[in-house]
Amino acid sequence: MAADFIAGTIGGAAGVLVGHPFDTVKVRLQMQSSLAPKYNGIIHCFVTIAKQETVFGLFKGMASPLLGLTFINTIVFGVQGNIMRRFEEPTLFSHFLAGATAGAVQSTIAGPMELAKTRVQVQRKGTARYHGSLDAIYKIYKSEGLRGCYRGFALTAMRDTPGFAVYFMAYEFYCSHLANLHPQGQIGVLGLLTAGGLSGMTSWVMAYNLDVMKTRIQADGMEGKNKYNGIIDVFRKSYRAEGISVMTKGLGATLLRAFPVNAATFTGATLTLQLLGQTNNNSSSNGKRES
Repeated sequence: MAADFIAGTIGGAAGVLVGHPFDTVKVRLQMQSSLAPKYNGIIHCFVTIAKQETVFGLFKGMASPLLGLTFINTIVFGVQGNIMRRFEEPTLFSHFLAGATAGAVQSTIAGPMELAKTRVQVQRKGTARYHGSLDAIYKIYKSEGLRGCYRGFALTAMRDTPGFAVYFMAYEFYCSHLANLHPQGQIGVLGLLTAGGLSGMTSWVMAYNLDVMKTRIQADGMEGKNKYNGIIDVFRKSYRAEGISVMTKGLGATLLRAFPVNAATFTGATLTLQLLGQTNNNSSSNGKRES
């Protein structure tokens, strides 16, 4: 139904505005070398970017996700909601399947959008090649064609298909358990925010190592010759150079970002559905939700 797509739009915009500074920090931490790190942690990274590039440096590359991720969330919630309506009795497994389908579909758009965002976020002040995300995607297409715009797409799909499956299943799980804690079996705005935030964190923990490798593939070649020859090569070279800890670089910033972003996204989407008069029959716990 159209309401699912509208809810995804509202939720997606709210999530991007809340979370983009955290995403910039995540990307910077993922890309720095463990042998000669520029940033000493999440807070230091935030402060350094703000000092050297002003607070607007934290919002670098936001044009692409604000347009792209809002549209992506429109697709994600629209696909997931419409698939869930095909199930007579919603279960955690049906939420898993619907989320996986939504994740696979949206990755076709998320790939190019995240490529542009990553390129803009990684470039340093004074050596900027791109004047924003839209300029980045235009220049990448002009120099590398459509194939270049989908650099890192396989890793994006590998991350998002199971990632969104866990995302929606976890949200249903947390909502159900939070509702059970209420005497009347209800869940208010605070409960929605909590469930949304926790589901985002759960999803990222499951898929984070793939996100690190995706970022490295998408940023590869910006400072000269490409270092990686594909998915297996980026995993192998990253592990050999930096050890197993490379798989969790920037995870703290990501989880710090994930809670408020997904709290805003899910709450915005759920309340929008309620305002549009939806009965929320795509969730076994939605009938217990109230604003």
